[in-house]
Amino acid sequence: MTLYMSSATSVTNLSTTHKNVFQLVDMVATESNHLLRDKTLCFPGRHHMNIQPKKTFPLSSLNQMKIRVPRTLRASANGKGRAELEAIFGGNTSTESSDFPDSKADFSRLELEIYHSGGSFGDQNVASVVEKLNALRSHLLAAEKWNASRLESCDRKYLECATNLIHYMALRSLDIEQLNSDLASLGLSSLDNNNVTVLASLNSTINLLMNSPYSKQSDVIESRNNAYPKQLKGKSSKKNDKGRVFSYKELLLGKLREGRSTHIMVTVGKEATESETFITDVLKAGASVIRINCAHGDPSVWGEIIKRVRRTSQMLEMPCRVLMDLAGPKLRTGTLKPGPCVIKVSPKKDAYGNAVSPALVWLSLTGTQPPPAHLSPDATIFVQDEDFLSGLQMGDSLRLCDARGKKKMLRITKEFDVFSSSGFVAECFDTAYIESGTMLYVKGKKGRRLVGRVVDVPPKESFVRLKVGDLLVLTREGSFDEPCVTVPGAHKVTCPCGYLFDSVKPGETISFDDGKIWGVIKGASPSEVIVSITHAGPKGTKLGSEKSINIPQSDIRFKGLTSKDIKDLEFVASRADMVGISFIRDVHDISVLKQELKKRKLNELGIVLKIETESGFENLPLILLEAMKCSNPLGVMIARGDLAVECGWERLANIQEEVLGICKVARVPVIMATQVLESLVKSGVPTRAEITDAANGKRASCVMLNKGKHIVEAVSMLDTILHTKLIYKKPDSEILHCSASH
Repeated sequence: MTLYMSSATSVTNLSTTHKNVFQLVDMVATESNHLLRDKTLCFPGRHHMNIQPKKTFPLSSLNQMKIRVPRTLRASANGKGRAELEAIFGGNTSTESSDFPDSKADFSRLELEIYHSGGSFGDQNVASVVEKLNALRSHLLAAEKWNASRLESCDRKYLECATNLIHYMALRSLDIEQLNSDLASLGLSSLDNNNVTVLASLNSTINLLMNSPYSKQSDVIESRNNAYPKQLKGKSSKKNDKGRVFSYKELLLGKLREGRSTHIMVTVGKEATESETFITDVLKAGASVIRINCAHGDPSVWGEIIKRVRRTSQMLEMPCRVLMDLAGPKLRTGTLKPGPCVIKVSPKKDAYGNAVSPALVWLSLTGTQPPPAHLSPDATIFVQDEDFLSGLQMGDSLRLCDARGKKKMLRITKEFDVFSSSGFVAECFDTAYIESGTMLYVKGKKGRRLVGRVVDVPPKESFVRLKVGDLLVLTREGSFDEPCVTVPGAHKVTCPCGYLFDSVKPGETISFDDGKIWGVIKGASPSEVIVSITHAGPKGTKLGSEKSINIPQSDIRFKGLTSKDIKDLEFVASRADMVGISFIRDVHDISVLKQELKKRKLNELGIVLKIETESGFENLPLILLEAMKCSNPLGVMIARGDLAVECGWERLANIQEEVLGICKVARVPVIMATQVLESLVKSGVPTRAEITDAANGKRASCVMLNKGKHIVEAVSMLDTILHTKLIYKKPDSEILHCSASH
C-alpha cells in the first residue's frame, strides 16, 4: 500500500543509508501540476533513534510504505521565502516551486532572510515563526489530500482518527527541531507535545502568534488570514478530543468503575475453574477485564471460565469484559513426554538437614474444590474413597509406603468444611514421594481401620536443562521419542511449525522461552535444526513444553491466521467481547482478518492488535489505517515479551514510547502487557523497578497482569498504584498551550 506525504528534497543535514534513501516514481495526477518525479527523498532512519535528541517516528516503516510526495509550496516573487498555498485548494499556480524547509539549516536560513529584511526583533521573529508554521500547515494538508482515497475508505467513526494520524506522520517526517526551539523562545510548547489534534494545535499556535503584542499584521499574516479565514479562527477541540478518546476506550474495554481511569486485565487459565472464589477475588481486587489465551486449554475450559466471569460480574454488579487471544503463528517447542505422576512432600530443614517445621498437606476427595484461600499447603493429595475421609478424626496417623518403598506417616491436624465435603490438613516430618495408587492406612482405637487410595496426582513437568556449550536438536513434530542419531548426546525437543525448518540458516541467532535461553544455529535440514547454546543460567536453564521460539534475523513468512485461529474464532465470536490477534506483521494480516470477520458478520467484536514483532512495529501506522476500515472497536496491545526478544531489550523502552505516541494520535486504546509486577505475582514481593513500571501504566488505557500464585495481591496493589493521586503533578503543556489559544 502507498502512503502519500508532502515533504522536501533538501536533506543536507540528515543521515542517509541504503535503507532510508528511495526513489519517488510513477507519480500520476491529472488535477495537479506540482508533482515530484524521480526525486530522491531521505529520512533519518529508525536505527538512529537512540542517538538523536528528539523522539523519532519509526521511519524505517516509511521506506516500506513507498511514500510519494506532492510539492505544495512555492517561493514568493520577492524572494523572501514566504510560503503560499498552491493547487491543493484549486486555482492556477506556477509550475516553478521550491521545497518545504524540512531541516534546521533551511529553517534558520528562512529566519535570517526575514530578519535582515527590516523591522524590530519581536516583529520579525514572530513573522518568521508564523511563516514556518504556515508552510508546515501546507505540508500537513497536502499529506491529507494525497491520502484522500485511504481516508475515504475508513469507517466513519475513525475518519478523524485516521486524518490526525496522517497529519502526525507528515509532521514526524520533517526535522522541526529548530522550529520547536523558536516556539520555546516565544514561550510556546513544542509541536511534538500537541499530537492529540495535530492540525488544530498548529492552528491554535498560529492564531496565538497572530494576536500577540509583537504582531503588526504583516503581509505574511494578512495573506494567511485571507487564505484560511475559517480554519484559522476555529476553536481548539481539546476537550472534545479527550471525550472522544475516552469513548473509544469505553467502546472497546467497557465502562470504568467509579474513581478509576485505567482498566486492569488479568490472564487466567484452568486454575480459575478449580476455585469457586478465584474470579470473585480478582474482580473485587480491581480487575475489569479477563484474558484467556487460546494457546492453552480447550473450549471446555474456556467456556467454564467465561461462565464464571459472567455470573460473578452480574452478582457483584461489577462490569467485566472478556478478551480471548488467538494463538497466532507463534513458534513454540512441542509437547514433551509427560513425566511420572508423583509429588514430593518435604518439610523445611535447617542448615544441618534437620526438619524444623513439617510440610503441610491438603487432603480431600477427588473432584472437590482446592483448599481455602488463606491456606498455603506444600502439597495437595486427592483420595477416591469418601468413606475414608468421613471416618478421619483429629490426631489420626496415616501410614503409607512411598514411591521409593520407604514407610512414611502423615498426621491429621485440622479439618475444614469445603462446600459439600470436608478437607483435612496433615503434617509430614519426613520427605516422601507420593504417587497415584499409593495406599493410606489408618489404625485407630477399638479396632477402627480405614484404607484410602491416592488418585489424580498430576504428571511432573518434563524439561531439558540446557547449559552454555550444549547442543540442542529441534525436530519436526512427532519425532520426540526417536533417538537423536545425527548428534549423539545432544538434547532434543520438537517444534510443530514447519516454517522453522524451511527458513532458518546457519549463523542466525535463536532464543527460547522469551529470551531466557539463546543459541546460534549451526546446521539446518528439512527435518532438523542444530543449535549451540550461547546463553543460559549458571546452573543451566530449563526448557519445557510449549515455550516460545524467536529467530529475530530470519525472514520467516507466516500466515496471518492459522487454521487453529480460524476454528477458535468461531468460539470467540459467540462467547467473548474482544479477540486478540497475535503476531500482526503487516497490512495483509489485517486484510485476512477483515475477510474472516465479514464472513461471520462480526461488526461489534472488539479487535486487539498485538504488536510483538519488529515488522508489526514498523508497519503500525499502516496497520491502524487498514484496521480503521472496519467498524469494530479497535485497540493495540504492547506485548513486551516477544517484542523485546525480536527487537532487542535495549530498544524496548523507545519502542513502547513510539507505540504509545502513535496510538495516542490515532485515538486507539493501548494495553500495556508482559511482566507487569511479575515478581509480586510469582513470589509475593515486588521489585522497586516494577512499581515505577506499573505507575507508567497510567498512560495506557489498560494494564495486563499475567497469572501467578499471588495474582489477587498483585491486582490490588496495581489498582492502588494506578489510581493514587500524585502529590505533585507537572503541568500539562498541551493544556497550557490550548488554553492560551482561546
